[in-house]
Amino acid sequence: MVHVRPYTSADHAFIFSLAPRLAVGKQPWRDLTLWLKTVEEWLTESIKQHYQKTMVLIAEDEKGERLGFATVSHSTHFTGQRQAYIGELVTSEAAEGQGVGTTLVKACEQWAREQGHAIITLTTGVGNTRALKFYNQLGFRSEDITLTKLL
Repeated sequence: MVHVRPYTSADHAFIFSLAPRLAVGKQPWRDLTLWLKTVEEWLTESIKQHYQKTMVLIAEDEKGERLGFATVSHSTHFTGQRQAYIGELVTSEAAEGQGVGTTLVKACEQWAREQGHAIITLTTGVGNTRALKFYNQLGFRSEDITLTKLL
């Protein structure tokens, strides 16, 4: 049984321990050190904005073992339409395939609805095929595609 609760300061080390998993699917031309530094900056900002612009959610089992986390925040599409945005969502390697990610997405969706949002978005790398399949199964659809060319 997985349940989701809000972040507390006791979760700080756990969240940062999973930061490297947010590089899964990173394209080989992207610098891993810069990638991880940026991820840590995102996480720091999400934690600073917790209960304000952002909600940081922790998934744990019935024994209180932490299994993963997600961040969800208020966002605005370039058209001006308000929406929610899942910034990060990651589970421990041991928790993969056990419904933890689905539970976290559902909790993010619930938060978004409670905030009055009718749309929730996220970004993941095209190289993260497992995440793409997972999000597609949950009803997420491609909206924009970033194209990159090495020079």
